[in-house]
Amino acid sequence: MSDSPQNRPPQGPGTRGPNDPPGFNWRLAILLGAAFLILGLAFMNGAVNPSVKSFTYAEFKTALDQGRVIFDDPKHVFKVSTKDSAYNATIDGYVYDKPLRSKDEVPGTVRPFLANVQLSKLPALLGDKVPFQVLEKPLPDAVEKTQAEADIKPVLLSEEGFRRIAALKEFDEATPLVVYSTNGENGTVVGAQKVPVGSEFDPSKATPTHFEVVAPLLILGDQMGDLLSKNGIFKADNDFLKSAIFTFLPVLLIVLLLFFLFRQQMKAAGRGAMSFGKSKAKLLTRDHNKVTFKDVAGIQEAKEELWEIVDFLRDPRKFQKLGGSIPKGVLMVGPPGTGKTLLARAIAGEADVPFFSISGSDFVEMFVGVGASRVRDMFEQGKKHAPCLIFIDEIDAVGRHRGHGMGGGHDEREQTLNQLLVEMDGFDTQEGVIIIAATNRPDVLDPALLRPGRFDRQVTVSLPDVNGREEILRVHVKKIKLAPGTDLGIIARGTPGFSGAELANLINEAALLAARRGLSAVTISEMEEARDKVRWGRERRSLAMSDKERIGTAWHEAGHAYVTMVLPHTHPLHKVTIIPRGPYLGATMYLPEGDKYSTQRKEALANLVVTMGGRIAEAFITDDVSNGASGDIRQATSLARHMVCEWGMSEKLGMIEYGDGDGPVFLARDVSRGRNYSEDTARVIDAEIKRFIDEAYDHATDILTKGKDKVELIANALLEFETLDAAHLKDLIDHGEMRNPPSAPKPPPVPEEFRKKPVQKPAEDKPDDGGPLPGEVVGAPA
Repeated sequence: MSDSPQNRPPQGPGTRGPNDPPGFNWRLAILLGAAFLILGLAFMNGAVNPSVKSFTYAEFKTALDQGRVIFDDPKHVFKVSTKDSAYNATIDGYVYDKPLRSKDEVPGTVRPFLANVQLSKLPALLGDKVPFQVLEKPLPDAVEKTQAEADIKPVLLSEEGFRRIAALKEFDEATPLVVYSTNGENGTVVGAQKVPVGSEFDPSKATPTHFEVVAPLLILGDQMGDLLSKNGIFKADNDFLKSAIFTFLPVLLIVLLLFFLFRQQMKAAGRGAMSFGKSKAKLLTRDHNKVTFKDVAGIQEAKEELWEIVDFLRDPRKFQKLGGSIPKGVLMVGPPGTGKTLLARAIAGEADVPFFSISGSDFVEMFVGVGASRVRDMFEQGKKHAPCLIFIDEIDAVGRHRGHGMGGGHDEREQTLNQLLVEMDGFDTQEGVIIIAATNRPDVLDPALLRPGRFDRQVTVSLPDVNGREEILRVHVKKIKLAPGTDLGIIARGTPGFSGAELANLINEAALLAARRGLSAVTISEMEEARDKVRWGRERRSLAMSDKERIGTAWHEAGHAYVTMVLPHTHPLHKVTIIPRGPYLGATMYLPEGDKYSTQRKEALANLVVTMGGRIAEAFITDDVSNGASGDIRQATSLARHMVCEWGMSEKLGMIEYGDGDGPVFLARDVSRGRNYSEDTARVIDAEIKRFIDEAYDHATDILTKGKDKVELIANALLEFETLDAAHLKDLIDHGEMRNPPSAPKPPPVPEEFRKKPVQKPAEDKPDDGGPLPGEVVGAPA
């Protein structure tokens, strides 16, 4: 298919790709605006007017009893609003701060009064502080006669007037209250009102207070009800529509808003009802991807193979005129961290075609058929943008071997794989769609997926060699400030087996370490420390070790170091330390001069002897053995088994492989696979492994016994300086002293009695339960 403009995706300032960020959501903005507007109106409608004082019913009743409520003023209307379906009345009116005085209420005077009151109401009206006496007899004539003689006209008060005096607490304390009653229900109260000085009040100069109170209709007494009905203007509030709108509409709007937001989130996550079977592949453009082949180092052959695809997409006629066709699929295989995904991003940055990226786990769902639907949709999108590239990361999640039981039978995954096989090379082949996949487990992939026509090319992305590691380091040091004269080749040679991701982590750790030390640039020292931290763990100087354990660890590592130095065919020694790192209490570190891809028999035997040296030297000083050699034993057993079963280094067993190696196991395929040799052969294998280890143990014992004085020098130097390089060990062995001792700070000195006398294990010590390993031979794998 030609690379014509009509076949390309729309471009320009007015277009937006399928993976571009969405624009402004006007529907959501309008919905939010309407919701806030209605909520604001509802709040304003139900909000309390700050100029209106809210009274409780008790406050309103007190003001009413004191006569401060205004009833007959047209400017200050007293209103009572009720609802037909409610039991409350809303009272709206005005109140004075002081009560109005009648003409006969002269401030500073005392006037007698008579009031007819129900006896049952007296305790509530008078309270506990006003004493009164009830006499069961009629009002005597002497009361009126005494008042007439004194020329004091008695005042006849109604119950409301008496309530007013009682509410104002204006009883004359010198005149006791006496109640005359003949029937025990009603009575006449005889007393005197003392009008306080300064209680005069001019309503024309006062500003009344606007109040509002909600009064329950059920607790309003008959008298209060009559008073309200006589003085109030009743207004029935029957606007049910308005009440319903302002009650239910805000809640409805909030529910709609939440539903809209959840719906948008479900669509964005690809879980909408209409997009459940749509592909989750992301379309990458050159503007969004800045990685090119210049940013990829250490995998030159893989870059060259993939560059052909980019070159084909740029100029297909160069290949088509010779009859060549574009590969349909490329499978990148390699260990984790070697740069498979980075290489795919570089292809996206170099190729001037649409590039879709998706993970294998994005196809498989709980529901059967969803993955197959997503595969069809992904190829449909690819066909619309052809020619294009589709990158499937971790394809083993969907392309696992079919037809196996445990771990292999999964209807959804198998249907998804079947659809992928059909789309890649079926009757309806999608021309111009190139699949690039990556995995670190090619052994579990289905054979139908690996055949030519689907994946025409397999590109191995292996661990980088020494030159590749140096190139990778140069790419990553561009992000940090490196000290002048720093030789990256030293770090490259000292990191055999490191992947690109580990080298990037090494550079970052070195930059962090330099920042903690307050340096202005990263030096070779920080990079070596970062290398040791990434490979063997961080130094654990805070670990509290006893003197006995430190001495045992020093002798253990001295045994490894001495055998390494005097025995030929061993890996070059890098350094030895008794500073705990990771799970180890000490370590002897080896760094090969270059990358090793094969192991010689003499070299393997020498490595066995080196691993035995730690246990033997440790027994010299402790007169006992510990679990410190557990790692050595495990490493020696594994090496001896390789020599016997895989490498043909045993004369008795010859050039025969026993077993299927120690590669990764696919449980569904390998769970029922038995061994391919007899019991007699198994006994011979065990005997040969033991023979190799026993001979190495005897050889190491002979070497260390002859050089025990040199081992003691190394152990004492380790106790003093904790870490020694290969040059320091060579001086100790050749000259008996170090010409250029380490400049690092010395640890606390070891007591003299531990240097001269062997340390005996106390009888009451408990057996070791497998704590940290006192020593470990650490180096390049055999």
